[in-house]
Amino acid sequence: QVRLVESGGGLVQPGGSLRLSCAASRSLSSISVMGWYRQGPGKQRDMVASILNSGTINYASFVKGRFTISRDNAKNTIDLQMNSLKPEDTAVYYCGCVANDGVTSWGQGAQVTVSS
Repeated sequence: QVRLVESGGGLVQPGGSLRLSCAASRSLSSISVMGWYRQGPGKQRDMVASILNSGTINYASFVKGRFTISRDNAKNTIDLQMNSLKPEDTAVYYCGCVANDGVTSWGQGAQVTVSS
């Protein structure tokens, strides 16, 4: 298993920005897929953005053009830069990964609230 520690959640106004970070306990080269997922009240957990070991990036349609996922292999971290935030972006955001051995790991979750 991979230990994932998240930081950067908080309260922002609509149109504002927030940056989330996720630190992994091992080299990203040993992780097949890493990404961000969110779950609002009474809803399923949805993929927000993900990045493969190869560098290929995928975004959910509802965040494309507003959110950017990035990774720093030297620091074993991935970030999610969130711009032009909307109230419907309010959710708990989870960092998750699947390691090369197929084991899935999750971070503790970070609350993001977008409200005026």
